[in-house]
Amino acid sequence: MLATDLEQVEVWRALRAQLEDASAADRDALLAEKARLTRRSIITMISTAGQGHVGGDLSVTDILTTLYAYTLRIDPANPTLAGRDRFILSKGHCAGALYTTLAHSGYFEPAELNTFMAPLSSLNGHPNRNKVPGVETNTGPLGHGLPVAVGQAMAAKLSKNDARIFVVMGDGEMQEGSNWEALMTASQYKLDNLVAIVDRNRLQQGARTEDTNALDPLDERLASFGCEVRVIDGHSYAELIEAFAPSTTGKPVAIIANTVKGKGVSFIEDRVEWHHKVPSAEQVLLALQELS
Repeated sequence: MLATDLEQVEVWRALRAQLEDASAADRDALLAEKARLTRRSIITMISTAGQGHVGGDLSVTDILTTLYAYTLRIDPANPTLAGRDRFILSKGHCAGALYTTLAHSGYFEPAELNTFMAPLSSLNGHPNRNKVPGVETNTGPLGHGLPVAVGQAMAAKLSKNDARIFVVMGDGEMQEGSNWEALMTASQYKLDNLVAIVDRNRLQQGARTEDTNALDPLDERLASFGCEVRVIDGHSYAELIEAFAPSTTGKPVAIIANTVKGKGVSFIEDRVEWHHKVPSAEQVLLALQELS
């Protein structure tokens, strides 16, 4: 298990304190800067590894940044804190974005990001809770994260723990039947402590979601399964913060976060081939310039 980086934890705590006291405009600027640095780390990490899922990593970055820097009730210095909120990345192939976010929060030293996907590294291609602090459950096979989150939300209710359970899914992943079974269960047991976030970038491996197995009208479908549905711009920090607020109906919350795959790098944005493609040395320099 990787060790906590206490110095980095203090940096994270200082940012949290700034965000709590900031105006809305300053808060958004602070989160945007945090996300910019995360995106730069993702580009460098995937280039070094020669492997990764850069498009999906970049689309989910603003969601993860807002959760970890602002919303989640967590303590990176105490990853197993009993009353903590839980976060599950169901689209586990985008582990690069999660690892970078965890490292920048102090769960482990950012230098470890240089080992991503290397032999014997703790930072595998999919998150492993036995190796990486802050990872709540192993994910990778699509359609598994939400069912686990539902189980955790039920457990929190049974134990009278007021923790909230957040889970991010890819939109292509919503073609898995296990997710819809999980939503039926969440609705049946009124799991208003569950927040299911769909990273709606409209691309999956090889094609657009609507050409593969159409999801729309996704909002109506989620509502029909008993969710309180919120449709937002997944790159707007103000909208993300508002959407992450507790349920107002006693129902599980389902957020459709409309995003751009590859967000932040012009030649990667909304391009299906960048689902699983590694930038060349020249492309890395161009990407980092755009993110400077």
